[in-house]
Amino acid sequence: MLGDGNGWVHGAGGAKYWGLYGAAGLFLQAGGTVLMQHRAWWTAQGGTWGIPGGARDSHETAAEAAIRETVEECGIDPALVEVRGELLTTERDGWNYTTVLAHTSGGEQIPLEANEESEELRWVPLDNLRELPLHPGFAASLDAVLRHTVTHD
Repeated sequence: MLGDGNGWVHGAGGAKYWGLYGAAGLFLQAGGTVLMQHRAWWTAQGGTWGIPGGARDSHETAAEAAIRETVEECGIDPALVEVRGELLTTERDGWNYTTVLAHTSGGEQIPLEANEESEELRWVPLDNLRELPLHPGFAASLDAVLRHTVTHD
């Protein structure tokens, strides 16, 4: 059912995780850049930069959820996205987050249109990601994600 994954999972020590069935984000590359989202201040960890994504619904794979969320948050055309794989980047308290690795079908940056969950969307060179104030979860997984990326000259 669409939207049945929205909600908080409560973990040890008062930790909260968004997504009743876990969550997923799309690490979308276009050449040597990646699509980054400056999260709106009212969202969880607002004001930080990360990849678009969100809660998985009960019937979705991680890739389906990550692409759906990126369509909603960034207005991308999903036909221009090629999924290369998935990387389980966080697992705790019965909750998990999967980073879906993908690239644009032509290797070029595609048009973006931010919704209310974004302050800004930007194609950022891979080498410049750490210059942004990153979402803590994304920052913690960045080394693992970068080990699985495809670089282009």
